[in-house]
Amino acid sequence: MMASESKAIPKHLAVIMDGNGRWAQRRKRPRIIGHRAGARAVATCIDFCLERGIGALTLFAFSSENWGRPEDEVGGLMKLFVHVLDREIAELHRRGVRIRFIGDRERFSPAIRERMQASETLTAANATLSLNIAASYGGRQDIAAAARALAEDVAAGRIAASDIDEAAVAARVALADLPPPDLLVRTGGDQRISNFLLWQLAYAELWFTDTLWPDLDAATLQRALDEFSGRERRFGLTGSQVAAIDENRA
Repeated sequence: MMASESKAIPKHLAVIMDGNGRWAQRRKRPRIIGHRAGARAVATCIDFCLERGIGALTLFAFSSENWGRPEDEVGGLMKLFVHVLDREIAELHRRGVRIRFIGDRERFSPAIRERMQASETLTAANATLSLNIAASYGGRQDIAAAARALAEDVAAGRIAASDIDEAAVAARVALADLPPPDLLVRTGGDQRISNFLLWQLAYAELWFTDTLWPDLDAATLQRALDEFSGRERRFGLTGSQVAAIDENRA
């Protein structure tokens, strides 16, 4: 997406869903209650993307580091994960949503892996919205896997080391078939990307809000889009170069 398109809505929205635990703690409830409330915010985000014509939505659901959280919280999250998949998949399929999981799914139980595969298979032909769920995912892990795949290609003689460039790496990281995220939204007040889509977010616009994830609503997401539409996306060019491109395209 070039700078001249900056008035358009993002083609690909990435979201770090932060604040479930704090939302529950402020209400003196167990953290898992916050995660359940956060599942409703996921539905809000999906609805928003479908209504605005955003083609891809990638949600950071569970990082590779999150396995280190307390065992009861991780267990509760896994049960919630199964419940949401069982409850929502048919409706998402009906609405034309394609579901895909990125990350190290081998760490999940066989039952969860089966549900992941089943939802991907069921929705594979859908094209209204690509919903990508980053689960047991880390950006460094993603880049390392791409490097390992390239090294294997070199060792097998399929490519030469001199063939490895940015395009070769980009073709092997997660979501290589989608445009990279234009906009990253993070809820919960922290202003960092936390090992999420490190390669893919190189030129994304970043937008942070103090709103905790379970409190997310369409108005908050619209504020993010409004600010995104007002930013000049130069992609390393100067403002005058961007203006010249816009003039040539007019």
